[in-house]
Amino acid sequence: MSYKPEVQTNDDPRWYDNALRFATIEEAQANARDLAIRWFSVTSWRASEVPEPVNYAWDNNKGLVSVGELV
Repeated sequence: MSYKPEVQTNDDPRWYDNALRFATIEEAQANARDLAIRWFSVTSWRASEVPEPVNYAWDNNKGLVSVGELV
């Protein structure tokens, strides 16, 4: 189980995600919020639970960190 960040753009009702999967909902939300700050067209963001393995972590100082870099 993991959490994926998702964003909506402009008036599009669909949610978009990428291949990033985080251990906690807080990490996924922080990453989605970071995308919203950097992308002009993001209107909403969220994190959703998915049955996929964790592959990234979010560090408030470093940002995105690959799980392979944590070992």
